[in-house]
Amino acid sequence: MKKTYFAVFGVFALCAILALTLLLQPASRNLQQSVTDAISYCKGLREPDALLMLDAMHRRFGIEDFADSLQRYDQVLSELPEEQQPHLRVFRRIADAANPIRDEDWQAISADIDLFIVPALYCDPQRLPDNYVEMLSQAASEGGLQLTHTLLACIWIQENGCEETLSEGFMESVYNANAALIDEDPVVNEVELEAAAFLYLAGRGALVKDSFVQRVVTVQNDDGGWPASSAAPGSSYWHSTILGLLLLLHVENPAGSYPPMLASASP
Repeated sequence: MKKTYFAVFGVFALCAILALTLLLQPASRNLQQSVTDAISYCKGLREPDALLMLDAMHRRFGIEDFADSLQRYDQVLSELPEEQQPHLRVFRRIADAANPIRDEDWQAISADIDLFIVPALYCDPQRLPDNYVEMLSQAASEGGLQLTHTLLACIWIQENGCEETLSEGFMESVYNANAALIDEDPVVNEVELEAAAFLYLAGRGALVKDSFVQRVVTVQNDDGGWPASSAAPGSSYWHSTILGLLLLLHVENPAGSYPPMLASASP
């Protein structure tokens, strides 16, 4: 009888401990709170690439906290040594369709990814290279960030009205290849975040599983940012955080269509 009493008491005691533990744990972050925390984190960013993406989020989602992102970009640009400015002047077109650049600025474009995304960014005033589709196909075959940026180039080509360059079959293969980068592993990394965010930018968010979005929310750092990989938790990384926020803003604000990522020319 005593053994039974102690066994029952032990079960009740264990249940009480578990209940108390759950009560003491902070509430799980939901989608809305995750977005709010990420916006708060991003308000302090000064990385030029981040500021261009924040400007795009302001135009697409009306995030007033990011309304001055282009002005901040120009301020950061003006503070840099002249040799670091050409590359940034070229990419400024993301936020300003009438972006002024100098002839010598093109010489700053030398990185592998830049060589095929910059022509997409400027394909309306400048003709794409004759071998451009082959360039994109080669980049896509490399996988990883080369593949995700192939998708970004396709988005820019479409927004600039140069979509006749790309076949429907090629576009579908790029969408599906990016979706395949997002696996079922509980780890969330930078490449997966980029693939998911760009698929939403392209209007193909349906290819991103809800379970991945939930994992993104779950692995968010307390400061509102995300690490480069949740496999090695640590300080938040601006690039992963920009991508995480871009993804979640689309999930939080579903729409049949959105304003373009690239700034439109002034009427």
